[in-house]
Amino acid sequence: QKALDAALSQIERQFGKGAVMRMGDQPREVIPAVSTGSLGLDIALGIGGLPFGRICEIYGPESS
Repeated sequence: QKALDAALSQIERQFGKGAVMRMGDQPREVIPAVSTGSLGLDIALGIGGLPFGRICEIYGPESS
């Protein structure tokens, strides 16, 4: 833990505060979404559909 704290403080000195973010430090943001009509796709997208106000590109092989 001591070595990790030393490394993080060195990174913050070199690159500035906020250069390193730890997972779980901030609460999860609730993003409003509209359903695609496909339950599997909504689940795969992680928020229950396509997010409002954002550009979303989905690609893959034809007819997949």
